[in-house]
Amino acid sequence: MKNYSKNLECNLPIGTRIVGKWHTKSYRIVKKLGSGATGNVYLADSAHGQVALKIGVDNMSITSEVNVLKHFLKVQGQVLGPSLLDVDDLVTNSGTIPFYVMEYLKGIELIPFIRNKGEEWIGILMVQLLGDLDRLHRAGWVFGDLKPENLLVVGPPSRTRWLDVGGTTLLGRSIKEYTEFYDRGYWGLGTRKAEPSYDLFAVAMIMINCSYPSRFEKKGEKAIVQLKQAVEEKDELRLYQNVILKALTGKYDEAQSMRQELVEAISNRSSYKPRHTPKTRKAHKQKKEKKKSSYAVEIFLITSFILLAFVLYLFGQLM
Repeated sequence: MKNYSKNLECNLPIGTRIVGKWHTKSYRIVKKLGSGATGNVYLADSAHGQVALKIGVDNMSITSEVNVLKHFLKVQGQVLGPSLLDVDDLVTNSGTIPFYVMEYLKGIELIPFIRNKGEEWIGILMVQLLGDLDRLHRAGWVFGDLKPENLLVVGPPSRTRWLDVGGTTLLGRSIKEYTEFYDRGYWGLGTRKAEPSYDLFAVAMIMINCSYPSRFEKKGEKAIVQLKQAVEEKDELRLYQNVILKALTGKYDEAQSMRQELVEAISNRSSYKPRHTPKTRKAHKQKKEKKKSSYAVEIFLITSFILLAFVLYLFGQLM
């Protein structure tokens, strides 16, 4: 078996073949799927089809993630994360590097899915996500690094599945991995203590991110004012405004409460009337003026046609 150096920092070239030290299962690297604080994730070919393989130099972190995936199997209800298939070590010139193999989930990332299918899917998919988070929290864990990149929409029927569980943390401990935009600590709206409200803040930020795919940075000290304004400027977010703001300010203690109020907001969609912001008001005014102008032209043409017909009628009578 070929050896590899830890100095590669788990960056495996396409075509690399690795064999586990203990289970002797073989995997061939197809492409890199992503990377995080604890290692890199690759798409790999195996004897049983394509799989996702994560490799990292931190044995404790890898072991922790494996334990999380094992625990997911015991959580009742929908399957939360990918199924764990194998855990082994890769022999290198400097020792061994731990890795584990997961089910490869085929689907579309959250934001591209919503941009393709329509913004009404924001609420639907977040209701599903909150149901999964509720089961996770009741089992004693917080997802931690919750963001669109760690969510995949699979199906049919369409539903969200989790990808990287590297940030999953036991309740009561400090969040070990996070991304600034979805982190309430970055926005100055809470601590980084692992509790349900930390994940729920991230859900609200994911909803905002769906309408602002490029994201944006914090401006000034009053972050909640900035975020509230961002919500108010998008009609697709205004429908969920109360739910989003409550999550941003830590008003929910459990995912189920947020989920219920989100379901109620969705059910009120038929009676929802978009409120025009300064930006949308200008566009609405231009559209109204254009429609008015078009209507005037139409009236003029109809009137001219009637007058012409009347003139021709009189001319016919005189002849």
